Amino acid sequence: MDLTRRRLMSGLAASAVGAGVLGVGAATLRGPRNIDAVAGAIEAGPLEGELSGAWPTTTTLLPGLDPATGIGVSGPIGPPWPTSFTVADAISPEVPIYSAPGVRVPTARTLPHPTVEGYRLVMLVREKQGDWLQVQINTRPNGATAWIRHSDVTLRTVPNHILVELEAKRLQVFHGSKAIFEAPIAPGKASTPTPLGAFYVDILTRPTNQNGPYGAYQISVTGFSEVYDSFGGGNGQIAIHGTNRPSLIGKPASNGCVRMTNEDVSALIPLAERGTPVVIVA
Repeated sequence: MDLTRRRLMSGLAASAVGAGVLGVGAATLRGPRNIDAVAGAIEAGPLEGELSGAWPTTTTLLPGLDPATGIGVSGPIGPPWPTSFTVADAISPEVPIYSAPGVRVPTARTLPHPTVEGYRLVMLVREKQGDWLQVQINTRPNGATAWIRHSDVTLRTVPNHILVELEAKRLQVFHGSKAIFEAPIAPGKASTPTPLGAFYVDILTRPTNQNGPYGAYQISVTGFSEVYDSFGGGNGQIAIHGTNRPSLIGKPASNGCVRMTNEDVSALIPLAERGTPVVIVA
């Protein structure tokens, strides 16, 4: 078996999972899917270069709460690793955010749905308290969290999490503690490093130019560059994507994104539904 690209996707039977911080509510676990099963979730067109927005400079902070904005910063997701993670999909045109259950953030900020980029609003649930959900959101600082009302979203679960190891130049997908996929990557250069932290997938998109620098697919990740406030017309958000320079895989070569071969990123797509946690370590 090719040790640099393991696809161990058989034998994951569906099972029920109970409530937990990252598995809020009982649900039926969905095993790995084929590409056709997630095709409806993949957006057409380029991702980077279309992003817009105005965010302050990001930093990777310790868990806590910024009293000026009411935005919290999440801690690590695991281990131990659950076999199910709860994801919130917005159903309201705007989702008000709170610094604590019932306490609006000082700015009275809301999250637009669709997002400022025109995509569906997705959040990773970190905690549940009654009718309130603490969610990780796609904004600076990295790992930002806020509270929202359960009534503003619907909940579903995703079965996997992604681990990116920068020094090893490797991406793995896990179902619980079991590795089900592995592939080599090209992370950020020393001058434009890939940010560390716990993030999640928020957009799946197929670039219009399959032979361009972003390759066959882009998997947008809710981490932001700590070097760029903006990049390519966007806001410095990173992605896992394909490449038209596969010879650079295995080397630190990107501006902060995680590059994969087109074959590997195509195989990753069915395992990386919107809301899938992405943990990036040194």
